[in-house]
Amino acid sequence: MANKITVGHVHMSGCTGCLVSLADNYEGLFTILDNYADLVYCLTLADARHIPKMDVALVEGSVCLQDECSVEEIKETRERAAVVVALGGCAAYGNITRFCRGGQWNQPQHEGFVPIGDVIDVDVYIPGCAPCPQQIRNVCVMAYLLLKGTPEQQALAKAYLAPLMALASEGSKATSSEACGCDIMTKVINQGLCMGCGTCAASCPVFAITMEEGKPNINRDMCIKCGACYAACPRAFFSFDVVNQYENILGIIDGAMNPGGN
Repeated sequence: MANKITVGHVHMSGCTGCLVSLADNYEGLFTILDNYADLVYCLTLADARHIPKMDVALVEGSVCLQDECSVEEIKETRERAAVVVALGGCAAYGNITRFCRGGQWNQPQHEGFVPIGDVIDVDVYIPGCAPCPQQIRNVCVMAYLLLKGTPEQQALAKAYLAPLMALASEGSKATSSEACGCDIMTKVINQGLCMGCGTCAASCPVFAITMEEGKPNINRDMCIKCGACYAACPRAFFSFDVVNQYENILGIIDGAMNPGGN
């Protein structure tokens, strides 16, 4: 067993739903913390006042531009983390915080919220509101294998992370990705790629997508711009890196989560 990696959870402007999703791994979370990762920073789970150096930073929530502390913290996170992961729709795309216009009861001056990719460089996106526990778990395992594994394990980790890194390379700018149902319309349906599987509708946390006559119909007024539908669509960013190694990737994740073979 190689040395464990260091992981931190950095909370920006969000609802903490992504942290709850991480905790929903239950025994799997204990397996990760026991065998693969030391949690060195987390407002609710780690006794650390300042952001330390770490291998992987899981950043939840968007950045409030009027909050100097938040802007400084996200920049500090980038400086001290080898890998920065945008955890959830708010961190990756802004999500529902994009609709804020100020006037909140406790901080009325806070009116501008942007994805963390608008302020710093991000390595991996995990879209969704909130991402499922298994996906967060898998990224943590793959981050460990990428940094501490054998050459074969590193190759599989790179294959698994490739699509999520591709999402991060696109960034949050509307010129490349609107992170909403518009992506499904312009990049999948209008290109003749939609096969009517309904995955986008099933992944939408606010039921803004319905299937009508075998095709998705997007209610833009309900869309919260979390990016879940585009990330879940099998025709959105088809990756041979993942598909060709699917069984091997599942096997290595299962082996990591069951180190005793149970």
